Amino acid sequence: MPDALAGAAPLCVVERTCGLSPALDAAAAAAPDTHRFLRRGWFAAALAHYGAANQAWTVSVTRADGAVALALPLVPRGPAWLRAAALPGCYWPFRSFPLAEDARDDELGAALEALGRDTRLLRIGPVYADDPALMRLRTVAEAAGWRALSRRIATSYLLDIDAACAEGNWPRNSTLRKNRFHEKHLAAHGALEWRFVSGSDWTPEVFDDLAAIEEKSWIAERTDGADAKFTQAGHGGFWRAAAEDPEIAAAMWAAILYVEGKPAAFSFDLNQRRIKYAIANSYDPVFSKHSPGKLLYYRNLVRAAEDGIGRVDWGAGDSGYKRVIGAEQGPEIVDLLFAAPGLPATLARVFGRLWSVTGQ
Repeated sequence: MPDALAGAAPLCVVERTCGLSPALDAAAAAAPDTHRFLRRGWFAAALAHYGAANQAWTVSVTRADGAVALALPLVPRGPAWLRAAALPGCYWPFRSFPLAEDARDDELGAALEALGRDTRLLRIGPVYADDPALMRLRTVAEAAGWRALSRRIATSYLLDIDAACAEGNWPRNSTLRKNRFHEKHLAAHGALEWRFVSGSDWTPEVFDDLAAIEEKSWIAERTDGADAKFTQAGHGGFWRAAAEDPEIAAAMWAAILYVEGKPAAFSFDLNQRRIKYAIANSYDPVFSKHSPGKLLYYRNLVRAAEDGIGRVDWGAGDSGYKRVIGAEQGPEIVDLLFAAPGLPATLARVFGRLWSVTGQ
């Protein structure tokens, strides 16, 4: 039911909606460029693939002029008596919520007040420690008596393409010579096709090609395949569902290398205006001698620079090749637990260390 809250600021309406509210799209459209993929379709894809679709609800704040200040999609976590909730979503690139760039503290406070009526604990993460929506929410929440517990997950890596291009000679001539050498020998296996996919180019056949590469890669050989991004046993269902939203599909980007018509390597990203979230890359090990993954992501980065992308967020994991490219350490990736005012916050103060030491 909607609640009208008035005060020194203009009137706003807080609404608790069963399921995923259309307000999510309006809030995402008003969010910073980095967060505009956090649309209703993004969360719907996550709920459809990871579960809890029938249990979700949304807390949203709408202004008197109809503009949406924020929307918090939520799903229950743990036993019912705990009254805990979490933001749904995919791990990559992060789990956050759409918050309008001009959102006011009182609007965040109104959402927290409504949330606190039936929720004792709220989990947000994994997310970047400097995530603007998270930082704003944390500031307002702590001022209102909530207690925020943080645990470290990993370190992210960022590539500043603008800075690299400003220095000139990027990529280095030596790198380009090595790449041409490898391309020449890779071509001995068959004709090479370099393809970029986005928007309406996302078809079932393209997703099948990415899955086929992963099924031949080290992921299938050395793991149970659960972390694969595009296979049926991995996260393929999520990305196929996410692409049903045209705006999300337009942000989804893949560079794919075909050798003699067969998929051999891919690099998959989420492009948001001037930032590229690098989510996954893989290759068929039969071509590993010729570094197909390296050849592909250099082509992908050069294309990104041509398209006006100024920064690549590589996320966490394997820092070796990222540093070789020029990436440097970025913000920490964290997992936050918010405990509501009163007894939950008091208990969180006592047992907070248990949460912090369970990070990865």
